[in-house]
Formats: sequence, structure tokens, C-alpha cells
Amino acid sequence: MPRFEPFRGIRYDLDRLDPARVTAPPYDVISPSDREALLAEAPENVVRIDLPVPDPSDPGADPYEVAAELFQRWRAEGVLVDDPEPSFTVYRMEAPDEDGVVRRTTGVMGALTLSRPGEGGILPHEFTTPKAKSDRLDLLRSTTANLSPVWGLSPAAGLSDLLDTEDEPLARFEADGVVHTVWRVSDPERVAAIAEAVGSEPVVIADGHHRYETSLAYRDERRASSPDGTAGGAEAVLTFVVELVDDELSVGPIHRLLSGLSDDTDLSAALEPFFEVEPLELADTGTVRRLQELGGLGLVTPEGTWLLRPRPEAMAEARDLDSSRLDVALAALDGVSVVYQHGVDHVRAAVASGDAQAGVLLRPVTVAQILDIAHGGERMPPKSTFFFPKPRTGLVFRDLH
Repeated sequence: MPRFEPFRGIRYDLDRLDPARVTAPPYDVISPSDREALLAEAPENVVRIDLPVPDPSDPGADPYEVAAELFQRWRAEGVLVDDPEPSFTVYRMEAPDEDGVVRRTTGVMGALTLSRPGEGGILPHEFTTPKAKSDRLDLLRSTTANLSPVWGLSPAAGLSDLLDTEDEPLARFEADGVVHTVWRVSDPERVAAIAEAVGSEPVVIADGHHRYETSLAYRDERRASSPDGTAGGAEAVLTFVVELVDDELSVGPIHRLLSGLSDDTDLSAALEPFFEVEPLELADTGTVRRLQELGGLGLVTPEGTWLLRPRPEAMAEARDLDSSRLDVALAALDGVSVVYQHGVDHVRAAVASGDAQAGVLLRPVTVAQILDIAHGGERMPPKSTFFFPKPRTGLVFRDLH
């Protein structure tokens, strides 16, 4: 079973700085213009260390070393301060879903001991797409710190109850339409109860698979160079753990944008061997819920929209997931390329603008499916789940020395 421990966190001095201005979304959803906008709000924004870029005025400087030096300078100058003692960080996010219903996700950040799939304790739930991991590895090597958390799911019943509190929060702020509330928990009895709960069941990696794999690679590097064969603080990774229950999770689908088809392709006809195809009128809201009610996927083309109900006989070899069903159908199409896209509006806009020839709207994976597949030692196709809202980067850092 996994080992989950408190640690002595490093945080922004919130007496001096506004957390809404110095924290940021996860690095992999930030565009260059987003990064510039965040820095315009506050020069101390976390993107300066978590998303380093080359400096045009000093092209010879290594951006990762610059980030590491800045991280240490901020600690020395008091921009960042160390917690007085090891603690867990309880973190709650509240945001409306696409239907306007406010959903709440409460989890806890701590140090999760690393293990590879099959070693027990940590279960990945989907395959990752090919992606260079050198960026995150270079950042780990230079800063020797976890700057952003991996997101884990725990089947431990009652974990959410242990995290519920009426204590005064360390911070409460709104950013990008999400209300974020943070507490520091250091009471020994409560710390022990949280550690025991998380350690009682395997943890399923929900988001941050690449960061988790990079942390394993960095741990192995540290072990290989250590006289005693251990990696010190790099034996664990900063992880945000949420109880694996519907009430605490908002799991959305990641849709598909299709390109590369010949101009004369009749896509709805090409998909008929795999789906029952019928015209579908979509409203401006509630699209995913409607697809769930109708029992199918949605096809968006410049000519219109269609409902795709899977044909059981054609999907006998596919897992009971829309991503798997669509993979079966797309394998029969020549030249098709796929781009992953969350948000129904983004899919419609891409098709309307001609950036994609068509879009396929998927239904969300259920919490039960995530758990069943992970426990079975299997993985979903890449980009099967989209967890929202996303934890902010910069609420707490973890030193790996």
C-alpha cells in the first residue's frame, strides 16, 4: 500500500502576496500569451520557476538554472517561506459545471512514496501520449523541488470526512471562476488519521501521469548517484489526493477533433458500420448530459450534427468506453489524424473555423470505470478523462534535498 506523509512545505508569504495573482493553472495548459498575462499581474508569479523559458536578452543562460536560482532567491528574500513544521495541505475547489451546478472537490496534498506500476500502491489509469519528459526532468534536476502536484484518487472510504473542517483557512481566493480554499493541517492525531486512510488503499493517478513518470526517472537517477542507494526526498512526489467518489469529482470527457480525411469523405456514412447514425439537434448547453441520456456519441461536421449509437456487434472487442469505441471506428479510416480537445464549444468552434474537418463528442468515464480498470491492472486509451477544476500551482512546494 502507498505511503503518504506530511512534509515541511514552502509557500508564498501570503501576508505580502495575493495567492490569486502568484499562483497559476498547471504548466501544460498555459500558452505563451497566458504566461505573459500572469507575469503582468505579478512578477512573482509561479510560472517564472515552474514554466521557465529562454531569455532573449541572455540567450546563453540555461532557463532551468535561472529558475532554480530564482527559487532560492525568493526563499532567501522571504517571498517564499518555510512552514514551521511538517503538515498536510487540505485544498478545496468549488466551481460550476457546464450546467451551472456548483461542484466541490476537496483533497489533501502530501508526499506520496513513488512506486512503479505492478509494484503495488500506485495505479495509473490511462496510457500517456508520446511527449518529451526532458522539460520536467531538467526542472527537477535544477530546482530539486516538487513545484506542482500529481493528482491521485483514493478509494479509501471516509477520507473526505477527515478533510472536512471549519477551521480558519490559510487562504481563500477566486481565480478563473473557481473558488480555492487552503488549510494547513499539522495536528498529530489528524495527520496520522489522514496518512493511515490514504495508505490503506492503492492510489490511482488521475492527472499528471507524465510528471509521475518523470519523478520515477529522477528518483532512479538520485539512487544511482547516492552512496547508500537511496534518493532522499526524491523517493516521494508531491501529490493531491482526493477520495474516489462521485460527490468529490467532476469527471468530464476529452473530445476528438478529426483532420486528414480526403475532401470527398462522407464521415457519417463511413462510421455507419460501427454506429447507428441519426441527425441530432444540440442545444447551447447540456450537450454531454443529452448524449448520456440518448446513449451515444456526437458527431459534429460543417454539414450538421449526428448521434452515434454504438453497434454492439461492431464493438465486441472494445472496452466499455467511448474512447475505445471511437478508436475501433477510426482505425478503419485512411489518413485520419486526431487532436484531443475538451469543451463542446471548443470542438464546435474548431469545426466551424475549418481548423478541424469534424469533431466527435464523447461521454464522460464514470468513477466506477476508473476504479475497475485501474484495479484490473489495465489502462484506458490516452485522454479518456478530464478532471475539472484543476489544482493551482504555487499553493505549496516541496524540497527534495
